[in-house]
Amino acid sequence: ALAFATLTVAHSASALGLVLATSTVARVISLPIGGVWADRLPRQRVMLASDIIRGLVQATVAVLLLTHTAHLWHLVLTSAVFSFAGGFFQPASTALTPQTVNPEKLQQANALMGLSRSATWVIGPAISGVLVATVGPAWSFVIDAATFAVSTLSLAVMTVPPLTGIERKNFWTDLVDGIRAVAVRRWYLLNLGAHAMWNFAFAAFMVAGPIVARDHLGGARAWGFIAASMGVGSIVGGLIALRVMPRRPLIIGNLALTLTALQLLATAVPEPTIVIMAACVIGEAGFMFLNEIWFSTIPQLLPSDLLARATSFDWLVSIISMPLGFAVTGPVADHIGIRTTLIAAAFIMVVPCILIVLVPGVRHVKRTPEGRIVFEGAV
Repeated sequence: ALAFATLTVAHSASALGLVLATSTVARVISLPIGGVWADRLPRQRVMLASDIIRGLVQATVAVLLLTHTAHLWHLVLTSAVFSFAGGFFQPASTALTPQTVNPEKLQQANALMGLSRSATWVIGPAISGVLVATVGPAWSFVIDAATFAVSTLSLAVMTVPPLTGIERKNFWTDLVDGIRAVAVRRWYLLNLGAHAMWNFAFAAFMVAGPIVARDHLGGARAWGFIAASMGVGSIVGGLIALRVMPRRPLIIGNLALTLTALQLLATAVPEPTIVIMAACVIGEAGFMFLNEIWFSTIPQLLPSDLLARATSFDWLVSIISMPLGFAVTGPVADHIGIRTTLIAAAFIMVVPCILIVLVPGVRHVKRTPEGRIVFEGAV
């Protein structure tokens, strides 16, 4: 809806680029800040504040669009505020879940939340597309503002056990402590690097996929089916994560992540749409399985009072690396061709995920018979 709102107001691709770039920069700036405050303040309150701000932003945009008074600078400013507030919500949310769930049930809890998000990813774009096509983008913002109101009420009535024994320092000391918590855990740092390479490489699929669909598969309809199959795959991955509890979670999770290379290779050929869809279901299932394992493992291996800061850098890596991939894919594809670009991206995606399972620290992460995840050995 934001894209169509921008194009409706400014009628310019460069204007859309400005809005999206501003949004990304705001999120990059806010994530480490949000991580610090989510470790200093009650995480539930941080999430509440973020939802209230984002709901008000979406309501403001809706009013501006409905009254035909929106200008480009309004959309630039509101998208920046929205993304900045979101940078507080993500680390707070990631760190809050372990406060409310027993460690041995954390993976199932994350899988259930992942399933709800996956269903939203499947249904949300379809509803938004219908609204934009029939009544304009403003009503998409109205509905989005309403969802934030519901989220705010849900958070307000939630009972969360408080963290105890937290030593508050000044902001910069807390930020440095968060960086140090990541840096001293080599296995964690190397996982972030491997996942950054995955995000960078996956961008090639998101850029080249629509082009392949246009040139070889019949156009936007084929890409719509492919995109929908990715949502189905994420649901499948969440269902698997509900039941499968690997003894060596990071080894199995990272190997599952390599399955996403199938969708790049199938698109590189290109295979028929139905084959690419099947590859997307398998690949996205692997991605979602790793995701639920990752966010169930890290809270059990890092100190709870550092968790929001540490995971904010995790989110930061993802947000930075994928736009870099978007920027690089086009020129590279123009130079060496889409097929070669997708094959190279699949290689970049797979190799770090395979190498990471050879790291001793990753092999030391194990699940106990009781279901808890522990680190056997020195950090």
